[in-house]
Amino acid sequence: MTSGEGMDTVAWLKAGAVPAAEAQPGRITVLLVDDNATIRATLRPLLESDPQISVVGEAGNGAAGLAEARRLRPRVTILDYQMPVADGLSVVEAIAEHSSVLVLTSHDSEEIIAPMLRGGARGYLVYGRFDPADLVSAVRAVAAGSGWLIPAAASVATGAVRDAYARERAAGARHGNLRRTRRAFGLSEREIEVLELVGDGLSNAAIAQQLRLSEKTVKNHLSKVFGKLDVTSRTEALARWHGWR
Repeated sequence: MTSGEGMDTVAWLKAGAVPAAEAQPGRITVLLVDDNATIRATLRPLLESDPQISVVGEAGNGAAGLAEARRLRPRVTILDYQMPVADGLSVVEAIAEHSSVLVLTSHDSEEIIAPMLRGGARGYLVYGRFDPADLVSAVRAVAAGSGWLIPAAASVATGAVRDAYARERAAGARHGNLRRTRRAFGLSEREIEVLELVGDGLSNAAIAQQLRLSEKTVKNHLSKVFGKLDVTSRTEALARWHGWR
């Protein structure tokens, strides 16, 4: 991140600062990995405006960030992409072994988003593309094992899941032993059918038409699927179902 970009980002983050709330039991520990010290100094009070969040460490490059993630094992690591010594992409997979990763950067190209998500990042935010106050919500979601993606990142994730699903189906893995193994999730045959149509890219209305169900029934099936797979979105459900999460 350039110094000019950093100053603009600092002003934007400060404008979205939220007041402190009452203390809650339990803490979400956070590690900040960004080469801009001013950004880190601005993020800390913004995050700690939520008393359940505690920033336990900082690092100014990817290599130092990985070392701190191994040492501190924070629940969430907020990771920039462009940094000296080692960038975010080179360490995201290793950091994800010790912490849930939320990427926070100024880069929004698919060439960067896709490998960061493949490397294990659960969240991806781009400065200026979200409400700064939502950063706390993103940290909470990532800490809880869910995801938090800007629309561009969600689109990349959904496309990647569908591509992998198509490859799996072409290889003949859609049925047979793999399907029986997936029953360990507790999904009914109808729920499996609905989820696999989601993987084909069908909307609720299209699924309802194909299965001759009401759209409300399809939504009910998906709600049960989300609960059994412990996810909150179609993309997460497909990723969990196909063993990519």
